[in-house]
Amino acid sequence: MTEQEKMKKGYLWGDDEENMALQAHTKGLVNQFNNLPPEDMEGRAALLTDIFGYVGENVWIVPPLTAAVGKYVSIGEGTYANMNLTLIDDWKITIGKHVLIGPNVTFSTTGHPIHPKHRADGMYSFPITVKDNVWIGANVIILPGVTIGENSVIGAGSVVTKDIPDNVVAFGSPCKVYREINERDEEFYFKDRRFDEQPD
Repeated sequence: MTEQEKMKKGYLWGDDEENMALQAHTKGLVNQFNNLPPEDMEGRAALLTDIFGYVGENVWIVPPLTAAVGKYVSIGEGTYANMNLTLIDDWKITIGKHVLIGPNVTFSTTGHPIHPKHRADGMYSFPITVKDNVWIGANVIILPGVTIGENSVIGAGSVVTKDIPDNVVAFGSPCKVYREINERDEEFYFKDRRFDEQPD
């Protein structure tokens, strides 16, 4: 069994020539993406389709971007990611439609055994899934195997170690559900600021 086959089945795996070649190819494309002139929006959009396995329409990622493999990442239409998005994408990262990702967010599909005598045995990788309409705040870290449910909000600075259900506000380290998204959220956009009090 190859190292990539081990990784895809959830076994411990190690770097091999196949993985290193995948990373070298992707890092070259990411370097091009990060160094395009700010006004070259078409060039940047075209490169995203070369970097990732799937990119929907109207996806926007603000450079700089960091990615490892690229081809295992799927990004749904209308998704926006702010600067310094880091993808440790040795295995699948699935990001849904109309997801908002704040600055300095890290998705890490890969980790290492906790016990020091086993850390040299290899690493493990498990998929990350972010469903539609999720908002991920600044400086969030999402760890291997996590699924974030549809419409949910992950507060800034959170470390997401476990699945988060649909339609909730969650934050903290480790990230925990604080409350459900509710009717008040339809009336107020920030503290006591109401949607119906906007200027004409």
